[in-house]
Amino acid sequence: MPRAVTVGIPASLSGQFRIQGRQALAGLEAWAEDVNRAGGLKVRSGEAGNPVTVVHYDDESEPDRVREITGRLIAGDRVDLLMGPYSSVLARTAAAVAEEQGQVLWNQGGAADGIYRRGYSNVVGILTPASEYLAGLAAVVREADPEARRLAIVRATPGAFPRVVSSGAERSARGLGFETVLLREYDPSEPDFGTIVAQLRRLRPHVLVAVGRIHNDLELAQRLVEARPEIGAVAVVAAPIGQFRDALGPAVDGFTGPSQWEPDAAVAVDFGPTPAQVMESLTRYAPGPVDYPMAQSYAAGLIAQRCVEDAGSLDQRGLRRAAGELDFSTFYGRFKIDPVTGRQVGRSVALVQWQRGRKVIVWPPEQRQAGLAYPWG
Repeated sequence: MPRAVTVGIPASLSGQFRIQGRQALAGLEAWAEDVNRAGGLKVRSGEAGNPVTVVHYDDESEPDRVREITGRLIAGDRVDLLMGPYSSVLARTAAAVAEEQGQVLWNQGGAADGIYRRGYSNVVGILTPASEYLAGLAAVVREADPEARRLAIVRATPGAFPRVVSSGAERSARGLGFETVLLREYDPSEPDFGTIVAQLRRLRPHVLVAVGRIHNDLELAQRLVEARPEIGAVAVVAAPIGQFRDALGPAVDGFTGPSQWEPDAAVAVDFGPTPAQVMESLTRYAPGPVDYPMAQSYAAGLIAQRCVEDAGSLDQRGLRRAAGELDFSTFYGRFKIDPVTGRQVGRSVALVQWQRGRKVIVWPPEQRQAGLAYPWG
């Protein structure tokens, strides 16, 4: 009888990332169930499929717990496939442990570019890096307003993620002739959004980029709704998630943000189920509305599955080699990594905007479902 293939994940079931952590676990479990229903994961061609089991522990959204759990999954549970936790700060911790132990980390939850600059050889990136989250923002705004020039950036500090996302947006905007008229950082524990909104009212930027922790993004968005400063486009990194819509209600319309995945985006699939089939599976497991962390972890399982089939074994070196050589597309989009760093280079992030209570893709042009509603308010 074929032995079970074990898949491990540090999952944030409590703490600040508990919503996304639970969603990530649900997506991974949905993938495992689909594989088992189809006869299991085929490690070697011509052999029967192996059942897949998921092992997880609550990391409490804390790096120290991630370090402990990742080590336990590798050395104690001896998992065959190790999935990364949600969030870049936790993924960095897991990546360091995986590198020490010679285990491939299928990084489904951390988009920070810095993870791939540390010289690790065992990280496989599933997500488009954070520096490219808002790469198309300035271009889509310029389409809507050829005279747009003024860019404002509001970001939390410390932390690499807000800086990387906003710097990527700023770099792309400068290439189109935008000028940064405001770069304001704030303490995420005590944000002074009243002063920031007053500055935005005075400067009237054509584009605002806002990135902080999820609760910061929600609070700033609510302040903007109340004050309605004159701004052309408002891009908030948390805007695409269900929490954002639930918090703002009808006032969500006009907000734009980056989305790693949208279920109705046009994608060509050459491996695994279609987007509609994946949505059906995720809906069965969703602890609430289906959101992007579920899709990311399902995609990570699917990508690891393809690499196992290509390698013909569960040997970690063979899996990492296969990941660096393969180029294919799933419901989640194209998978292709830099073979040295493991950084994802094959796919891009969509820009979505809330219009009439639903998300529509406004960028890139080949996936566009509607034009940008401009100005936002």
